[in-house]
Amino acid sequence: MAQNGNSGSKNIIILGGSYGGISVAHCTLKHTIPVLPQKEDYKIILVSTASEAICRPACPRALVSDDFFPQDKLFVGIPKQFEQYPVRHFEFIHGSATAVDNKKRTVTIATHVNDQTQVINFHVLVIATGASTPSPLFGFGSNDEKTLRKAWTNFRTGLETAKNIVIAGGGPVGVETAGELGEHLNGRAGFLGSSLQNPRVPITVVTSGPHILPNLRPSIAKTAEEYLAKVGVTVTKGKRVMSVDPPNAGSHIDKINTKATLKLDDGSTLEVDLFIPATGYRPNTGFLSKDILDASTSQVATNPFSLRVDKAGPRIYAIGDASNYARPAVHSIMAAVPILGANIKRDLLLAAGKAESEVGAEQLFKEEKRETQMVPIGKSKGVGAAMGWRLPSWAVWLIKGRDYWLWTRLLKMPYPAANRAITNQSETLFNGIQYHLRDRQRDAT
Repeated sequence: MAQNGNSGSKNIIILGGSYGGISVAHCTLKHTIPVLPQKEDYKIILVSTASEAICRPACPRALVSDDFFPQDKLFVGIPKQFEQYPVRHFEFIHGSATAVDNKKRTVTIATHVNDQTQVINFHVLVIATGASTPSPLFGFGSNDEKTLRKAWTNFRTGLETAKNIVIAGGGPVGVETAGELGEHLNGRAGFLGSSLQNPRVPITVVTSGPHILPNLRPSIAKTAEEYLAKVGVTVTKGKRVMSVDPPNAGSHIDKINTKATLKLDDGSTLEVDLFIPATGYRPNTGFLSKDILDASTSQVATNPFSLRVDKAGPRIYAIGDASNYARPAVHSIMAAVPILGANIKRDLLLAAGKAESEVGAEQLFKEEKRETQMVPIGKSKGVGAAMGWRLPSWAVWLIKGRDYWLWTRLLKMPYPAANRAITNQSETLFNGIQYHLRDRQRDAT
């Protein structure tokens, strides 16, 4: 086991190389370290299980074919995004955190390059390790880009001969995946057709709820179900997949294209060629002490306003799907980054001896709890709402469905440029949508 040799430096360790971790790293390098006393002592150490970042929301379409997205935009090398900063202030470690000692303020990291273990002291710790899905098709989880690409290759092999597909889960990932596969395999019913008759590959979405997309109002969910029917997808509501035979079919990388028998909670069974579990997620927090986790979700118990992990000690924070500060969503992460960045800056200035009067007020995060979610269904349709406003299908396509956020370049633009770009463009689009909806209301009256 190797001990970190630069024990005298004030390490700002960020665990996680996706939206939260990358954005906080940019924010700290650009806005915090330059204003700190003795700034030469501070160093960002970004730790990620993958050497690349992925536009994770795009996975439901990307898993079908590499032809749907430019691969250099879908996958982005992490170290390259930080080449503009001084080398003394940034280090990237391709590895996984295996333990955190809050009292000794150390992180144990298993590196993936040379299979060594490092124990590194931290002055600041940001936990942004995200979450894993039941299916390996929808992101890195605790793996890397090679594992994800292998999962997609195995799935596409099974897709070539599949005669039916079942997706467990009626949330956005399940619905988006069903829509992408349905349109790719079956095409879309004509303008006058309410459903696609005799689809080449019937697809079934099984959900335990009374309707799909539980975070959206039932009328929007009903529209989504109608769009799914046009691409050969049937929705089975009020039922749950209780067991899968053989075990791990669909959830293990080597069993992604394994035929399976699904037993539902009403006793019925389904014989399927491809099974995709898309029910929930598991926070990547197994390396952390249980006393700083939310017992009900296994997420990091985070102060929902300051984003500090109060139980863990000073200058420890959490953001993203690994944290319980807000419901999982990219827009929640991007809204939280400037708050977290400001509080890290404030805490570091105080730790460096600055007075309260010199560092400004603490920033407080406020979660956007109004109905906000966009769900593309195939390449031309979608449903959703933004800040309580129902969105027309064309708006969902324009904002998200055309390329699943690749247009924002969130992973390639230094924060706050990325946040400003998506905010400005989204506000422009949203203002246009509001005018559209108001015109419709006036026409109706």
